[in-house]
Amino acid sequence: MSTSPPARFLRSVHALTERVLAFLRRKVLFRYRLVLIVLVLLAVGIGVGAVWGPEGWFPPSAVILTVLAGGLLLKRRSLAFLLAVVAVVLAFTAVALDLSQVGPGLAVTIGVTAVVAYLLSGVRERLGVHGLDGEKMLLELRDRIKAQGRLPDLPEGWHTAKVLRQAGGSSFGGDFVVSLLRDDRLDIAVVDVSGKGVDAGTRALLLSGAFGALIGAVPRGEFLEHCNDYLIRTASGEGFVTAVHLSVDLSTGEYLLTSAGHPPAVQFDHTTGAWSTTEAKGVVLGVIPSMNYTPVHGRLRPGDAIMLYTDGLVETPGEDLDAGVDRLLGAAESLVAVGFGPGTDRLVDTLSKDKNDDRALVVLWRTR
Repeated sequence: MSTSPPARFLRSVHALTERVLAFLRRKVLFRYRLVLIVLVLLAVGIGVGAVWGPEGWFPPSAVILTVLAGGLLLKRRSLAFLLAVVAVVLAFTAVALDLSQVGPGLAVTIGVTAVVAYLLSGVRERLGVHGLDGEKMLLELRDRIKAQGRLPDLPEGWHTAKVLRQAGGSSFGGDFVVSLLRDDRLDIAVVDVSGKGVDAGTRALLLSGAFGALIGAVPRGEFLEHCNDYLIRTASGEGFVTAVHLSVDLSTGEYLLTSAGHPPAVQFDHTTGAWSTTEAKGVVLGVIPSMNYTPVHGRLRPGDAIMLYTDGLVETPGEDLDAGVDRLLGAAESLVAVGFGPGTDRLVDTLSKDKNDDRALVVLWRTR
């Protein structure tokens, strides 16, 4: 059966198009090549418009937009080609127009912007992301660590409150919380990675996943021992970690409390109306192999509460830690009047005033 010439022509065009697209995909991702073409045409268009277009509509300084877009969207090799085109466009504009429109100030500004854009492109290329993909990835990680630290809904008569704030208002920091409710057993761990703010945020993102998996997979009194073993194996030389782990039997109120270099948890006794520190102590995680952490036994009766926190609430440079803990005990008295839940944010604000450190606070209390 014969085929008409138009049909043969269309098939030939289609086959040629497929070969061209396959070639472009092999050499470089087509969408990045397309972005490069668009930015080059835009830079050239600005230069042509500045020389022959309406006056004031195409200022030569507008090419800086193509440089910024290239830093976000292009790989370094493609960005270098774009920067060369921008340099040619500026030189052409300077020759064709009065030099006052393309003076040394504009050249220096675009040059500095080009260097910054090239460095940003290099970082993104090393990460394997371009455009805003890196920022989106960080946002997803931030949301994941927040989800892991969300306290579970508890049975009637039990309540929790949590405050987690990072240094400098950052979305990432070295303090995090992991928790798990399984049957009548509630496990909560408050962890403080050495450092603060974004510097400690990357380690906290990694460790929150690991500790979140361990908290439900190991015996209740051995959680910190397994965390220490994990850090010894995987994080040698990256700094230490402090943590406190609380495991509560919600049917009886009996609890186990273990600590690794963490400030002492404090408990409220409704019979005396006073807060007091617990005796759980231990060496920080990630320093000494095969450490044993001895748990402290206690019980929460109706009306009692227990508070876990990080040193950002009690530590002040040049001051003994015990003084900060005493200040916490005094400030915690306000929780009894306003309620353990509503008063937690106010308590953190009071204790962390004029401090630039990561802060975490968890309160668990029983009403019946």
